[in-house]
Amino acid sequence: MRKKRTPELLTSVELELMTTLWRLGRGTVRDVVDHESNSGKRAYTSVATVMKILEQKGFVSAEKQDRWLIYQPAISKSDYQLRSLKDISRTLFEDTPSALVARLVDDEDLSPEMIEEIRALLDARIGNDKS
Repeated sequence: MRKKRTPELLTSVELELMTTLWRLGRGTVRDVVDHESNSGKRAYTSVATVMKILEQKGFVSAEKQDRWLIYQPAISKSDYQLRSLKDISRTLFEDTPSALVARLVDDEDLSPEMIEEIRALLDARIGNDKS
């Protein structure tokens, strides 16, 4: 039986550059280098290489304008968050989302306000499911 191929996830460097591009909306390699939140700026050529890899993987699209490539995300941050959480749930929590949530709630230093916010989200979800 052929194993189902899981969607590809980003490396840490790719994720940092995608985060910058999500924030910008679109931009050249120079824009990404200039707006990168990493305190130690990466070399232009390194960022250009990673952006090309992101394009090959389908995470960004590139459009030529004059002599520059303008990159923009091909996947929204929200969609990527969902993809990542599904992968974590599947690989680390045996496809049991409740185990993932339990681990988060048990192990994180959550304030009472954060716990109430989580409870409100769950209550709203339960209410929507009953409708």
